[in-house]
Amino acid sequence: MMTDVELVARARAGSQEAFRELVVRFERPVYSLVARMVQDPALAEDLAQEVFLKAYRRLDTYDPQRKFSSWLFKIAHNTTIDHLRRHALETVPLAAEKDDERGGLAAVLADAASEDPAAAAERRDLARSLERAIARLRPEYRESVVLFYVEGASYQDICEATGLPLGTVKTNLHRARKELAQHMTALGWGPRETRAAPGS
Repeated sequence: MMTDVELVARARAGSQEAFRELVVRFERPVYSLVARMVQDPALAEDLAQEVFLKAYRRLDTYDPQRKFSSWLFKIAHNTTIDHLRRHALETVPLAAEKDDERGGLAAVLADAASEDPAAAAERRDLARSLERAIARLRPEYRESVVLFYVEGASYQDICEATGLPLGTVKTNLHRARKELAQHMTALGWGPRETRAAPGS
């Protein structure tokens, strides 16, 4: 299988097939990042398409010494932040409670094939609660959480994608973890001693 850098080189040389392969490789992570930032699946689809269109037009600016994913996530970051600034969207929970058809945390956490139905149901509930908790974070915290925990990006990758200094990325992740813990506790997933006792 060709590397991302090799595919970019071929796409730069005019291969539409090579660029299509890059889209196939990265459409899900780009959509996932954008969707969690804008909280609107249909809008996320449009913005993700815009991201790939911009990437195609700017392939000549890609530096092969960098990770392609970091370069692409930076375009996704800028495109989404520009949209949020233009429309001043509020941070609100996802309207849909159903599992994201593209997978999402619910699909990752709930593997019914390896668990009994009760355990799988609990994991699905946990995934939904986690999605709601992530949705309540500020956009910059959500972005760092998704890149780090969902996409497996390193601190340096996140710095490159967002243009933020390392200290800010680490601070955002630290604060995001604290807020997520508070939100999860409020949703009933905190440490047992902090949960409300039955009947209280």
